[in-house]
Amino acid sequence: MNRFSLIRPIALTLTAMALSACALLATPEPVQTYRFGGPAASSSAASVGASPVQVTLRRVEFPAAVEGDRLLGVTGTETAYIAGARWVSPASDLYMESIENAFAGQATRVRLIGPRELTRGERSLDIDVRTFEARYDAPGTAPTVVVTARARLLALPERTVAAERVFTVEQPATANRVSAIVEAYDQATRDLNAQIVAWTDASAG
Repeated sequence: MNRFSLIRPIALTLTAMALSACALLATPEPVQTYRFGGPAASSSAASVGASPVQVTLRRVEFPAAVEGDRLLGVTGTETAYIAGARWVSPASDLYMESIENAFAGQATRVRLIGPRELTRGERSLDIDVRTFEARYDAPGTAPTVVVTARARLLALPERTVAAERVFTVEQPATANRVSAIVEAYDQATRDLNAQIVAWTDASAG
């Protein structure tokens, strides 16, 4: 065997490796990032009374399937993540920010103490998000975003349940487009938060 017969297999191997590397380095399909539940443009800080009830907000719980940055679509018993879209941060983090903003802009009888504050409250607010998904009646149709959360107001330090309620918001998307679905998530979250703030204001006294 001469040296030329060895060069050809080596060259073919190097070519195959180069093509494989190109495949690995191929540019992935673009993914657009979104957010939800930010403060409304016209919102301002609510006027809280002179002696507000101090309410400590515990870390909000999310189902494992939706606590990250992917948008979950459900058709009957089938589930799939919506392609080409991600939340800019984990959904659980965005929701924490949104509920704190909602209390700052709407609460009149309570002062919310976030998880990062060291102040101890008179009440504790536990929010457990049970559903956070886009539901399709049939493939290709415009979905309805469904958000369900259980809120519990606990008296401290005993941690006895002072009030409890389950909230559900259903917000139809105007079209089966990512932008329309994200808008439905945003509206549903705002609606849910407004209800939780009003309920907490009424129940914390």
